[in-house]
Amino acid sequence: MDCETLSAKYKSYMPDGDVGLLEKAYLYSEEAHSAQKRASGEKYFIHCYAVADILLDYKLDLPTVCAALLHDVLEDTAISVEQFQKEFGEEITRLVQGVTKIEKFKFSSADEETAENWRKMLMAMAADLRVILIKLADRLHNMRTLEYLPRERQEAIAYETITLYAPLAQRLGMFALKAELEDLSFRAQHPQEFDDLSRQLESTQQHRLQILESFKAELEKHLAQHGIPHRVLARTKNAYSLYRKMKTQSRSFEDIQDSLGVRIITDSVADCYALLGFVHSYFKPVAGSFTDYIALPKMNLYQSLHTTVVSSTGNIVEVQIRTEEMHRTSEYGIAAHWRYKLGKAGRDAHFDEKINWLRHWIEWLQDLTSPREFLESLRTDMELQQVFIFTPKGEVKALPKGATPLDFAFMVHSEVGEHCFGAKIGGKMVPLDYELKSGDICDILTRKNSSPRPDWLKMVRTGRSRSKIRKYLREHGLGEEV
Repeated sequence: MDCETLSAKYKSYMPDGDVGLLEKAYLYSEEAHSAQKRASGEKYFIHCYAVADILLDYKLDLPTVCAALLHDVLEDTAISVEQFQKEFGEEITRLVQGVTKIEKFKFSSADEETAENWRKMLMAMAADLRVILIKLADRLHNMRTLEYLPRERQEAIAYETITLYAPLAQRLGMFALKAELEDLSFRAQHPQEFDDLSRQLESTQQHRLQILESFKAELEKHLAQHGIPHRVLARTKNAYSLYRKMKTQSRSFEDIQDSLGVRIITDSVADCYALLGFVHSYFKPVAGSFTDYIALPKMNLYQSLHTTVVSSTGNIVEVQIRTEEMHRTSEYGIAAHWRYKLGKAGRDAHFDEKINWLRHWIEWLQDLTSPREFLESLRTDMELQQVFIFTPKGEVKALPKGATPLDFAFMVHSEVGEHCFGAKIGGKMVPLDYELKSGDICDILTRKNSSPRPDWLKMVRTGRSRSKIRKYLREHGLGEEV
């Protein structure tokens, strides 16, 4: 654990970068925290180092890595904001202030305290998305060292992590980080189940790897005939995702069929579809398993073709097909787009467009005044189970599972939502709180004298819809109680 290691890691992806600021931040943080210890008895600075190291894995820019090293200086030491800003400038100070925990506020309930902390964090996020990347890395390292805290504290932190931080990491497309947060939370909350499942995974690991290697070899042999550039990677599910599937589907470990998978990475969208055709021509697809997230990306920018096939040995294998850029987004999520925005010549020209959904989402959440409703909307909007709904003209809109025609109306346009009085699905009238299903063709009926009512708040599921309804009710003095 030394500054040279961090500097070399940064230079590996930013060879022309000036590591002088990184070295300064390292020494400043080490000195500021020199008298502090963690619950494990280790020097506190080890935590700051680890957070920076995690963000270097995501190839983030220098101010973010420096802010990670310094993220607890303002909160945990006597150094003033003025002193700090003089040393490190406005940008790093702003990032550190965004990450700093909120301890000066007093709240009447745990719900209010949690909601207010998240509201403040999301506001900081709206100003600079790098704040949440530091916060997630901070939480990840704290989860890795959770065993040194009292049992009750472990369970509380694990619950918050799995209900809010892990879904947020997923919402940002940071799947590897999300999976580790889930597994660490699972271990803290259900240690016996975690140990049992880990033993099952370990005992079958060699067999599963043999199946995957055999399938990969057969797949490569077939695909090599077609001259399409590609590489094949193996994939296995994390422990928590298997546990959740076993619980929700009431199935045993042996019955979970899609725990094996491969990813095919290629050079273009056209080649993704070509490779899909070849995969299906050599291996029988499982009926109903194909999903096209390239034509219809997930809300967090994730794109890939998903299909499940039966191998020649009778094993079920999930196949994901994507381009190199899609794979980078899958691995690094929003961090990938931030990095490329900051790279030479602004390599990701569509960065602002790609993260626009996130800024809008944060704005909608800020409009919710009830702490309980704020947390409910936060959790709902972070779920990535989606339904795809069509307008009568054939346009498709992605909404969270459980969304209603009112959500769809506000997704089409604010005015459509405000003047909605009814909805038709497939030509038949349905209630405004009808639960939409993928493939539904939804026709929103409007009239000028129709307007939002307080009871609409009970009928919608998304933060966007709630925000628009509340705004209308406030502006027209109609109240918000439901």
